Amino acid sequence: MAPTHSATRPVAREGLAARLPAFPWDTIVPARERAAQHPDGLVDLSVGTPVDPTPATVQQALADAADSSGYPTTVGTPALREALVDFVRRHRAAPAVLGVDAVLPTVGSKELVAHLPFQLGLGAGDAIAFPHIAYPTYDMGARFVGARPLPVDMARLAAEGDAALPDPSAASRIRLLWLNSPSNPTGEVLDVDQLAALLAWARERGIVVASDECYALLPWTVDEVPSILDPRVNGGSLEGLLCVYSLSKQSNLAGYRAAFVAGDPSLVAELVAVRKQAGMMLPGPVQAAFGAALADDAAPAAQREVYRARRAQLAPALESAGGTIHGSQAGLYLWTTFDEDSMSTVDRLADLGVLVAPGMFYGEGGARFVRVALTATDERIAAAAQRLERS
Repeated sequence: MAPTHSATRPVAREGLAARLPAFPWDTIVPARERAAQHPDGLVDLSVGTPVDPTPATVQQALADAADSSGYPTTVGTPALREALVDFVRRHRAAPAVLGVDAVLPTVGSKELVAHLPFQLGLGAGDAIAFPHIAYPTYDMGARFVGARPLPVDMARLAAEGDAALPDPSAASRIRLLWLNSPSNPTGEVLDVDQLAALLAWARERGIVVASDECYALLPWTVDEVPSILDPRVNGGSLEGLLCVYSLSKQSNLAGYRAAFVAGDPSLVAELVAVRKQAGMMLPGPVQAAFGAALADDAAPAAQREVYRARRAQLAPALESAGGTIHGSQAGLYLWTTFDEDSMSTVDRLADLGVLVAPGMFYGEGGARFVRVALTATDERIAAAAQRLERS
């Protein structure tokens, strides 16, 4: 009698992608298609990608460094590291104790936001807190490592401590606290007292604080956008904190992926060690261009005025169409409500040929808001304003 063999089938594998929510922007494709049918064309205000030229000095620095046959280093060139230190001292009030061992270039800031939990060794059993209305990548970073995503109202947390947590028992599990000021999408700014309270709360619990400040040089209705690096916030100590920054917005460098992290040297050393192993390094020519951009204060100042003019045209047009703008103290967005659910607003504005991002992309608190970007050409902003005023 022939032996019988029991065939075994491999256990079906569920990949990481299958455990993640759908990519949000895919849901507004029908609205985009409808908006594109407008006789005067689409005005896309749904994404924050720069449309203005990269400064000529940066382009020249990139070209001059184009002969780059060897591998770059993860930590960056000495010249770039010095430029990073100089920048955070000039613009983010970093203390004199912050040196080249406390800065690290990254391949854009989104990459760091998504992978910081992994690079810090976090995982299942840990919780990662972030603003309750926020850019979705903070949430994704937690999911990537199997940690618990914990949306938190940061203004309440600064004022009330543990009582502001949706689950106060989670405080003991939080290992990383993300701040985002100015906020994407709301444009709200945390002041010195709020930042200091949040950092003190985190330090008492051994929580690393990472502050995403990439819109800091674009203030509108506030006198300053303070940094986690400011001694008024941290008492002169960099312990347990990281500042995340990008030149994508202020210098039109989104295509260069030029960003950095600065803060606690021991935390930066951890990141360097992991990123070396993974081969994560900024291309050599980009490092040269990055350094040129960091040294140029005139170009970001001029770009800020471009955005100021677009904001001055678009904000009253949204209000004349029935919108109410909240927050929006700084940054590239007008956080607007038409007192209806966000997808209804998206669809209604699409009929005008104007595409915006629904607030629900950014958490439950955004369900009745839309995010309206200033990143369109002057001509397209003018077209959007005219359509809104006539609606």
